[in-house]
Amino acid sequence: MPTTEELGIALAEDVLKAVAETGDDSIVTEVNKIVEAASSALQEAYMAAVRAQRAEAKARAFLNQRLGRARAAGARSEG
Repeated sequence: MPTTEELGIALAEDVLKAVAETGDDSIVTEVNKIVEAASSALQEAYMAAVRAQRAEAKARAFLNQRLGRARAAGARSEG
């Protein structure tokens, strides 16, 4: 049987995929309300996972942008 944390992570992954597909960010809040009404432990795990996955995506975007600029600058200096 999955732990509450594992369930929260899996739910967050699915919800964020749905947000990406539909462009409707309110899905996160609506699911949060449903989960909160039934289980505060799962709600906390879900929202922690949502925040962590969004933060990781922002950090990766920043890293990719920074690496892209550095690689482009390196290519210009070689050429």
